Amino acid sequence: MKRSNTSPLLTFLIAASMLPLSANASKFYGAKPLESQWQVTVDTPIECRVEHMIPNYGMATFTSRASKKINLDFELEMRRPMGQTENVALVSMPAVWRPGDAAEYIDRLRFFKQFDGYVDGQTAWSMLAELEDGRFPTFSFQEWQSRGKRVEVALSAVSFQQPYNEFSNCISGLLPYSFEDIAFTVLHYNDNGDELNKPSMAKLAQIAEFVRYSPDIDLVLMATYTDGRGAKAANQRMSEVRAKNLEEYFMSLGLPKDRIQVEAFGERRPIADNDSPIGRNKNRRVVISLGRSII
Repeated sequence: MKRSNTSPLLTFLIAASMLPLSANASKFYGAKPLESQWQVTVDTPIECRVEHMIPNYGMATFTSRASKKINLDFELEMRRPMGQTENVALVSMPAVWRPGDAAEYIDRLRFFKQFDGYVDGQTAWSMLAELEDGRFPTFSFQEWQSRGKRVEVALSAVSFQQPYNEFSNCISGLLPYSFEDIAFTVLHYNDNGDELNKPSMAKLAQIAEFVRYSPDIDLVLMATYTDGRGAKAANQRMSEVRAKNLEEYFMSLGLPKDRIQVEAFGERRPIADNDSPIGRNKNRRVVISLGRSII
């Protein structure tokens, strides 16, 4: 018998190009093996993102952000958003070169009219796990333009592992707090000085770390206060020194001066009784508020 001249690699690619398509699907979107690309596009301590282009359909994106909780979002950015709200079946399809494997149900979702597809939480993590296992998470839903027909949109596991390793490493380095955790912060000073106390210095370091990697933070508002002991003029000067030091600190992080607003109130606007040490400690404070542009 004559031996075939087809190489094992070519046989693999021919088989792999026959991506899953159910019998009642009218359209299938998914990258062929030579088209399949995954790319880590954001790798910072405040955000990790890996993207996958689905030819003729749109972009699939996994994103995890700095937070007290482990999180993961998936977005299916469609070139043409849904024309009506649809129920969506999310199924893990086996690669065609693994014929012994069966399709497995992941979840039932809803994609909303005029919005991209969105998945979060455990379901998003399950999608990553299926991709790591060499399977194809596939969305199946009714085509809103043609009743009775369905569309299938698949994520390809080809060329996934290396970008996934980079994405996982990025997630392990995310800051354990979010913008919301530091957007409004009250810090306190040591007695008779312009230095923050130790807990406040640690909190300021967190704010600085977030600002350093956040180009969308476009405003820092700061108001400094003193306690009521001593001369009013001296307290005002101390408040101004504290405000100036903080302004220079945030400028050293790369924030332009026109995005920093500081005001020194001295002993005005106390929030506690100045007759007690606890009250004076509460009054020796700086209030920091961060503004963030929407990208």
